[in-house]
Amino acid sequence: MVVHAEIRMVHRGGSKINFREPVITHDSRFLLCAAGESVNVYSTSTEEYVHDLQGHTDLVTGVVLNPSNHLQVYSCSADGTVRLWDFTDAILIKVLPQQHSLPKSVLITASCFLHVLNITLLTMIQLFQLVAVHLPHSGDQEVEARELSAVLCDVSHHPGAASFGREGEYIAAVKGLQLEVFFFKKQKSYRFSLKSGMKKGAKNAFTCVSCHPKEDCIATGHEDGKIRMWRNFNQKKEYTYSTLHWHHGAVNTLCFTPEGTNLLSGGIESVLVHWHYTQENQKDFLPRLGAAITHIAVSPDGSLFCTSHSDNKITIIQSCVKVSAVIQGLVKGDGVWTNLIIDPRSKALVLNGKPGHLQFYSLHHDKQLYNLDIVQQEYIHEEGLDQFEVVKAAFDARGDWLATVEERRKKGAELEINLKLWAYDELTQSFVLNTTVTAPHEDRITAMFFSPSPETTMLVTTSLDGHFKAWLLADHSDANEGFWACDFVGGYHLLKPGCCSFSADGSLLSVGFQEVVTVWSPASWELLTTLSQPPGAIRDLCFGRLSCSKYLLGASTKNQLCCWNLLTCSLEWSTPMDVSLLQTDPLSENIAAFCSQSGSSDLFVFKPSEPRPLYSQKALCTGKVQHAVFAPRDQMLESCEERTQWLNRSQLYFLTQHMLMVDDSVAVTPFYLLLGKHRGQQLEKQEALTNPMAERTQLPQGSIAIKEVCLLHTPAHVLPSASFLCAMFVRSLLISSSSTLYSVLCCSTFGSEYSLDSSWV
Repeated sequence: MVVHAEIRMVHRGGSKINFREPVITHDSRFLLCAAGESVNVYSTSTEEYVHDLQGHTDLVTGVVLNPSNHLQVYSCSADGTVRLWDFTDAILIKVLPQQHSLPKSVLITASCFLHVLNITLLTMIQLFQLVAVHLPHSGDQEVEARELSAVLCDVSHHPGAASFGREGEYIAAVKGLQLEVFFFKKQKSYRFSLKSGMKKGAKNAFTCVSCHPKEDCIATGHEDGKIRMWRNFNQKKEYTYSTLHWHHGAVNTLCFTPEGTNLLSGGIESVLVHWHYTQENQKDFLPRLGAAITHIAVSPDGSLFCTSHSDNKITIIQSCVKVSAVIQGLVKGDGVWTNLIIDPRSKALVLNGKPGHLQFYSLHHDKQLYNLDIVQQEYIHEEGLDQFEVVKAAFDARGDWLATVEERRKKGAELEINLKLWAYDELTQSFVLNTTVTAPHEDRITAMFFSPSPETTMLVTTSLDGHFKAWLLADHSDANEGFWACDFVGGYHLLKPGCCSFSADGSLLSVGFQEVVTVWSPASWELLTTLSQPPGAIRDLCFGRLSCSKYLLGASTKNQLCCWNLLTCSLEWSTPMDVSLLQTDPLSENIAAFCSQSGSSDLFVFKPSEPRPLYSQKALCTGKVQHAVFAPRDQMLESCEERTQWLNRSQLYFLTQHMLMVDDSVAVTPFYLLLGKHRGQQLEKQEALTNPMAERTQLPQGSIAIKEVCLLHTPAHVLPSASFLCAMFVRSLLISSSSTLYSVLCCSTFGSEYSLDSSWV
């Protein structure tokens, strides 16, 4: 049987695990959290990733345990569906599609869902409504929940702004300066408002709410750090509240323990505050949790707490006493200024982490390995405070050296820049600071690269001060005491260099000075030539590799991709493309070019010597690809098809707004479908998004084998006999006489062929 090897884009990791409040299972063994389009399951004892629940085709916006079955969990997604899972075996039990607006978050009580629906009025003012969705009793795997009833109008979209009261009798919701309590039996709501500002400049706006599980008491958090405890709210005229205050910033989250004996609160201080319910003036603290607390969750038996943090981390705590485990996701702060870099030693992805640090992240395990403190100064969580930030990083070819650049610009003062060189220490298996250069340039550094030449250890930096500098490791009798010094300063007609690149052997250095491309010899620092190109400043440069080493490519701001032949010093070819990012594969001649247009990104993979791309994909993903990198494979593939050979040695990772994605090749057969790997409706939606022009052959309607059989995820003791499964599978392949067997086989591919010629776009 022919195996079709096609290319698909998959979510590889790096999603926000702090996006919504996590869930701890009844036995406290597992922790579940929303992670992009899936639900991740972790072990609370070992911190290890167990598996994920895959099936949603858009962002998962809420996760909650099924109150009637402790082995099941509900998830809600922006794809318009609610799904019921057996989280221990990662089995999808039921799909509840919604024909209404997209669910924004999930709450559950007894036999109904409550989720926020987005509604748009004629005035184009976006509002959110709290709606009760009654779950139908049906044995079908897919059943639409049609019975809806509005509960509250004009509520906050934040899931922490609503909470169920004692035994689900009422729900409390906060927004702005108003608290609203809705009683389900009475079908009546009470509203309580606060003034916009009281004495001493208080900020009374509500930020979060939590209801006591045993008594009629509501705790609300506020922007000024206060916590109010509301009582007697079933009669509007007799309500009372008391005030607690410790947080100096806004209260981000509140949570009562299952028995209601304690109230937990968290905010920007990175401190978990433990309030005693009966003795409100007594409180305990668990400080130094590393980052602002965004969510708090408690296990059903009260033995474990967990806190989500702004640095994409979940901390598991044993009864507010000590931290027992830390699940660290990919940290994506205000920006990824260092781009994506691969550590030659560990093969880890390296990029900006928490402020002042670089994070080393395992792509294969979707797990942070460790943080490297670059700035080596205490970070102060204060808005508007100017602090050093890592803006550039680069490794040498062997991973022996790491170069970093950190910047700080004070108001009304000059830019402060530090260039640091770090040596790898075999003993500690980490990098140790070797040299610090204060003010290496007079203005911002725009690019930084190590020479790949094995003969010299050289670093080149370019700056907006109009110069590029070459830094060399000075000779010393003791290699551990060697230091770095500037060896050469170059420039070109007072123009500002914006990018640079070394040839594969390090014999040439190309520097882009605005609209001029210069080529230098690092051995003598002689200017060898300047290259002509269409109008527009050069914003990206890269040399070809291996058989294409005689080519130099550059992308300009005037939507031109140019290729120069260095042997003839002439323009080999050019094409009109708005290339936002060029990335070379260090293990082959291939180069990836990302183009942004119409709210999506296109991908072209090509060799500089070829007049046509090896692979192209229109509308690869929504939004702009911010950064990309080729990562070497652990084992080389042996694909023979031309359009997939570029993935034999490396995988192409790229960073979008929400997560890391990877282009990979997969082999698909009809037996692959039988094992449940092909999710027809989901992939049809994905195909329509990524390639709306492609024509796909539909699977046979009513294919029971494809819809119901999932051998890899279903326990063997509940499966039908093998003879029954085989017969059912054969029947699913029977089609009408107007079709062909080839069309059935083709429907299992993950991509569609593109017409590849000299016209790329």
